[in-house]
Amino acid sequence: MQIAIKKLFLIMPLLFGIGFIAPLIDQTMRLWGWEAPWGLTTLTLGLIVGGVWGLYATIRGRWI
Repeated sequence: MQIAIKKLFLIMPLLFGIGFIAPLIDQTMRLWGWEAPWGLTTLTLGLIVGGVWGLYATIRGRWI
């Protein structure tokens, strides 16, 4: 169990990016009436941004 939790916490920034930042971007863009570029939906754009940012944070170990 301890090993599983350690592995989960290693990818936690990626999960946070996909599970929190992506829906936040989607809801904020819908609230403010913004359109996503290149014909994407706002959720797809949020998943791309959140996933890339979470992957960056997972690899580098920091968000900035």
